[in-house]
Amino acid sequence: MTALAGTFPPALVAGGSARPARAVYARAMQAEAESDEELMARTGRGDRLAYARLLERHLARVHAVARRFLADPAEAEDVAQEVFLRVWTQAANWRPEGAKLTTWLYRIAMNLCIDRRRKVAPLPLEAAGEPEDDRPSAFTLRHRDEMQAHLAAALAGLPENQRAAVVLSYFEGLGNVETASVLNTTVGAVESLLVRARRTLKDRLGPVLAGALEDGA
Repeated sequence: MTALAGTFPPALVAGGSARPARAVYARAMQAEAESDEELMARTGRGDRLAYARLLERHLARVHAVARRFLADPAEAEDVAQEVFLRVWTQAANWRPEGAKLTTWLYRIAMNLCIDRRRKVAPLPLEAAGEPEDDRPSAFTLRHRDEMQAHLAAALAGLPENQRAAVVLSYFEGLGNVETASVLNTTVGAVESLLVRARRTLKDRLGPVLAGALEDGA
């Protein structure tokens, strides 16, 4: 995820007078203890350390959501960068009464993913999964990678709303209420999306892989 270093806007890394190391450390410790709402308020006032703390807390999960949805690491990095550039530019207008910060981030990510998905051709099965680094067992993890590739391809074939519901519910662990908030729909609609998605995945993947989703229901 080295490209994600570009997430920091130019104003975050350029200019400004040097600060004593003690003051910077104190601010970093303050940010560590602050809530998302407090960090967003500070970010809205141009606080660079608060923004950096938000990146540290949430960038990896936003990137993971985009990667699951798009099955394309490069596209997922672009989405994650765009999400957090919006955090920097829109923090002053964000209000916690509307939704949790994570819900807002997921909503932006899903909308960006859907926009990108509609602009590109579907990925073939061979491109749908990416092996993880540092694999200790070649045989076991090759089998796992094959299963992940088949799962990624099956997810890519789902309708957008079903795929979004599966990614948020099963891979990110969101409850149906928060998933409904992210997708701007009802809890009943989310439950229906998940039922239809599980049925399709079971048809395409068989009971072994789809059973993992059943267990998480």
